[in-house]
Amino acid sequence: MSSTRNTVGLSVNQKKWIYIAISFAVMMIIKNVTFPSSITTINGAELTATGQEALSVLVLALLLWITEAIPFHFTGILAMALLSVFGVNSFANIVKVGFGNINVIFFIGVFILSAFINKSGLGKRLVNICLSITGNSTKFILLGFIVTGVILSMWISNMAVAAMLMPLAKSLLDEEGVEPLKSNFGKALMMSVAWGSLIGGFGTPAGNGPNPLAIGFMKDMAGVDVSFLDWMKYGVPISIILLHDIDFSISLLLMLVFKPEMTHLKKSNEEIRKEFKNQPKLSRDEIVTLIIFIVTVLTWIFSAQLKKLLGIDLPIALPIAFTSMLFFFPGVSTIKYKEIEKSMSWSSIILVLSGVSLGMVLYDSGVANWIALGLLGRIENLSPILMVFVVVLSVSIMNITLSSATVSASIVIPIIIGLAMNIGVHTMALAFPAALASSLAFILITSTPTNVIAYSAGYFSIKDFAKVGVIMTVFSCIVVAVVMYGVGLMTGLY
Repeated sequence: MSSTRNTVGLSVNQKKWIYIAISFAVMMIIKNVTFPSSITTINGAELTATGQEALSVLVLALLLWITEAIPFHFTGILAMALLSVFGVNSFANIVKVGFGNINVIFFIGVFILSAFINKSGLGKRLVNICLSITGNSTKFILLGFIVTGVILSMWISNMAVAAMLMPLAKSLLDEEGVEPLKSNFGKALMMSVAWGSLIGGFGTPAGNGPNPLAIGFMKDMAGVDVSFLDWMKYGVPISIILLHDIDFSISLLLMLVFKPEMTHLKKSNEEIRKEFKNQPKLSRDEIVTLIIFIVTVLTWIFSAQLKKLLGIDLPIALPIAFTSMLFFFPGVSTIKYKEIEKSMSWSSIILVLSGVSLGMVLYDSGVANWIALGLLGRIENLSPILMVFVVVLSVSIMNITLSSATVSASIVIPIIIGLAMNIGVHTMALAFPAALASSLAFILITSTPTNVIAYSAGYFSIKDFAKVGVIMTVFSCIVVAVVMYGVGLMTGLY
């Protein structure tokens, strides 16, 4: 029997064609079925004919992404084409939304910076520093990356944190000779980069994009002023508890699902300490890369202050657009562009941009609003803790359909504030957990660019991510709801 065949006699290609056929069949059923009015109209939100067509394409994309029947980025392009063929929107507008997105510059800059970190030898040096702290235990290495991601993402963008940690994780895995997709440790470590970055933005309004968005909605819709310190009053205790409970739980979960093939690295702790002490002096390329890396990080950290000083907007992509280009000025680095070009993950960029296009079409067609109200329509009949849990779970589910936490929050948070005002619940009691939950995007790679950064290194598949992500989503929703409710009881919020 051919090596391409499995135990039931189907080749890999045959299985993929079956997945494709099933995905298209499900899409056509959803597109053409006549839903009863009880489904098409939920709490004033209507699933229009156009919205139904957009929904059918979304389901197709989700099935193809999960099964990986065709390359993930081509699934995104296919979805964009189908949305146009079905008349949901013009192809030009669909393409414009995604490919005109500022994140394309961010990702290009991240991949350039990451490549120079590895090629210059700086990545190996930074890994040696990390290992001198964690030791050679794979368990503590995973935990170290998660904790670092959580702490940093309280203060700077999730994407920026993932962009800083991914090259270090890749350098460590390269040093160990870990092969992409074949190592459980490689899968777990890269997922820890994404997950640690995602859950850290709870503590402050600056930690996550939807946090200030929620503050703005509460002010405009309910007249509730929430200061930086007001947010921290709830956010910091939640972050501390989650830092203790979730971080250890994440590392344990990853190690259970993807049991590392080794409990320790090849290097002993003595070898690690010796290598750390005997490192050569920084090379010229390392110094250049380190300076550019530090400048990039500092501009991310102090973007608010620089905005006031310069009087211009500083989106996350702008600093790295400048700093990553410095490498290619004459005489700055000895590393050639052709070496860097090989490290560019254009497929990951296409995935993000097509995901943004799909998410915005779902938003514009009303599908996202229909899903949100369908999930939250009966919330007033629940106990306070169940209300919080349903809000957190609903936003997490919305993250599956939309590629932007900000877009997801902009849909769900106004609905939640309206519901809170109608049922006499404090606005912050529901809007706060909704903002927190926008970071809980653990199932699909396309749910947030932060996931794509870790995925672009090539160590885990979309199926790997979804398999453990479902467990993580349920677990984190329960923990966030319980902790939020507990802190809310102590502060008089509930």
